[in-house]
Amino acid sequence: MYEYQFVKIEFKKVFPEEYHEIIHKYAREGWKLFQIITPNTYSLEAASFGELIFERTTAVHH
Repeated sequence: MYEYQFVKIEFKKVFPEEYHEIIHKYAREGWKLFQIITPNTYSLEAASFGELIFERTTAVHH
């Protein structure tokens, strides 16, 4: 089984170096970066936020 953690990042408030620290922080807690998503934009504007999705295995209890 897996569990997922979603971390919303507002691009205008976070510098690129901070992404690295967020990823390292979650890795130290046993999470693996699974995917980065941004909303679909139908204009010429860049996305204002994205989500980092982290994954880790969970213990299966019977």
